[in-house]
Amino acid sequence: MMRTITGTDALMTRYLKGLAASICLTAASSLTVAETIYPAKLSNADLMGKAFDNPKTIVTETSTGNILDITALKSSDGKFASGMYKAGKSRSEITKPYGVDEFMFFLEGSVTLTSDDGSQMTINAGEAVTIPKEWTGVWETDGYRKIWVIYSESGEGL
Repeated sequence: MMRTITGTDALMTRYLKGLAASICLTAASSLTVAETIYPAKLSNADLMGKAFDNPKTIVTETSTGNILDITALKSSDGKFASGMYKAGKSRSEITKPYGVDEFMFFLEGSVTLTSDDGSQMTINAGEAVTIPKEWTGVWETDGYRKIWVIYSESGEGL
């Protein structure tokens, strides 16, 4: 016995095939390959200065020598970053709030921070300091190398 396919049956068959194809494509597109995320390591050699050999190092020329800055990690939300920084002799008056919360561990050299009320602190190699985003004052140094960790709610300054 032969069955006759009507126009409605043919239309329904095409619809179901299209629906099945659409479901398969949607399922396949949701199977994205997950990107592997790795921790950011600074080795002993990196801490001694080798990290600055990386081609991603930002070099800023100044009258007292080059400033070297390398970002080891920037968070996926763009609000947190860490890296290393090296600078020569400088004196900076920070008259507007610092803008970011920054933790610094000094590997070499030192910095003297004078807050607006006149109080001073000197941070030497082997010591750390955290500067709050609201801080204003004077930053003075003969040169240093540091590890930095910055949090910025807006993502600016990273």
